[in-house]
Amino acid sequence: MGNAFFVVWRESLEAFLIAGILFAWLKANDDSGRGRRALSLGLACGVGLALLLGWALLAIQDELTGNALEAFQTGILVLASGLITQMVLWMRKHGRQIKSKLHTDLSAASKRSGFLGVAVVAALAVAREGAETVVFLYGLAQEGDMAALTIGAFTGLLAAAATAWLAVKSLTRLNVGLLLRLSSYLLLILSSALLVSACDRLIGAGWLPPLLDPVWDLSFLLDDTSSAGKLLADFSGFRSRPALTTLITWGGYWVFVFFSFRRSAHFQVAPKS
Repeated sequence: MGNAFFVVWRESLEAFLIAGILFAWLKANDDSGRGRRALSLGLACGVGLALLLGWALLAIQDELTGNALEAFQTGILVLASGLITQMVLWMRKHGRQIKSKLHTDLSAASKRSGFLGVAVVAALAVAREGAETVVFLYGLAQEGDMAALTIGAFTGLLAAAATAWLAVKSLTRLNVGLLLRLSSYLLLILSSALLVSACDRLIGAGWLPPLLDPVWDLSFLLDDTSSAGKLLADFSGFRSRPALTTLITWGGYWVFVFFSFRRSAHFQVAPKS
């Protein structure tokens, strides 16, 4: 439930902020109100595209059985982990330019295709966030209870709306930028957990050798099948009795993230020199 809440809150907050940026630009540049109506249509279409992706994933799952279903679900876990990581790295590199880029895209679209262009920009912006959310939730659904997942997703959506509203109204000293940066680190931890789950599935199916299993046994301290251990395992990828392949996968992921962060920091500093 907690993972679903966090993922939906983070992704929905971005979608709400994007919608707010587009609305503010249209309010300043469109006196007729037609642009804002086109924006509403585009936002609705973006949500619809994300729901269509969710339906497609479930439809594909219903057609698969046995090893094919296992491979599909494992692939979604890897894809969800990759999307989270890519999103965080992209935001780290381009986050400060998002507002100006959206304004540029919207201005170009409105000049080229009129209000249809406005709707398309809005639809694509929201569909991207929505599609990522759908993939993440599908991946989390492989590891958790559907009822808790649904409650977490719904409360995460409400929390994102409340956070965006507070930011817009400035009723609190809410530093959305800092909030997004801190949540990015938590997203990376969750991403590593999804990758570890995919690795466990591959080992369990016999498609990946464990190499050494287990490397150590910490179940006497915290068993990952207990309530507290499972909560930690679901969020961080903790394993009380990990296989060597799992540890290599987890360590390799964080090495990649570390060097990617250093590279993005270099690109941010380089233009100033």
